[in-house]
Amino acid sequence: MVLTSLDDDLAQNIVTINLSGKSALADHMVVATGRSQRHVSALADHLMRKLKASGQKDVRSEGKSTGDWVLVDAGDVVVHIFREEVREFYGIEKMWATEAEAEAYNPDPDKSGQTAGLTA
Repeated sequence: MVLTSLDDDLAQNIVTINLSGKSALADHMVVATGRSQRHVSALADHLMRKLKASGQKDVRSEGKSTGDWVLVDAGDVVVHIFREEVREFYGIEKMWATEAEAEAYNPDPDKSGQTAGLTA
């Protein structure tokens, strides 16, 4: 549902990272880019509404008011939604990805506009 929501709302460069065995915080991490502060906040807001409507309890977020980087904590899935410049600065995918995933990661979306993905 997380990936569908982000894709439906036109998030860019959506990446998934399997955190199983890497962290007790969550099983999966999703990273996506919004086109502007307003878009980042809207992506997070829509995602949170859909998660709550599906019965997900205790969905929390941080950073919606600024819209540069929003963290949505849905328990087993943690979602980071960035403005492009902020995402490039922090490079969060490289922090959590395995060596093979980090090599496969390309911070610049390809020219076709397709969604990028990492899976472990």
